[in-house]
Amino acid sequence: MVKTKFSISVHIMTLLAMFEGEWLTSSHIAGSLNVNPVLVRKELSALKLGGLIESKEGKNGGVKILKNASKIKMSDIFSIAKGSDNVLSLLKNTPNPKCLVGKQINEKLKPIMSRIDNAITNELGKITLEEFRKEF
Repeated sequence: MVKTKFSISVHIMTLLAMFEGEWLTSSHIAGSLNVNPVLVRKELSALKLGGLIESKEGKNGGVKILKNASKIKMSDIFSIAKGSDNVLSLLKNTPNPKCLVGKQINEKLKPIMSRIDNAITNELGKITLEEFRKEF
């Protein structure tokens, strides 16, 4: 679910921005989130693929932020958390193709959902991670 992934990812990135240059373990991050480290590692993997963090294995390993927080937009985090999903979702089942509404509903909803995603991305693009971090 996009809304949960985004919240978790922002929490992680804010924590990493506060400890810039330090290696934080998934257990440390999970303790801040009060969730299982497995859930944190899943989001860390996406953030790493998105180029926002780096990781190091071993005794002194962990993750740290790759860029200065002033260079990271909240929209960057949103895009990674969202992936190919939309904020709002189409029905999982296939609507009745013989129904006037059912046969067209998904095609009619897709552009609306795309506009919603773009509006969120544009709004989040106005805020840097550094600006958000300073709120703490």
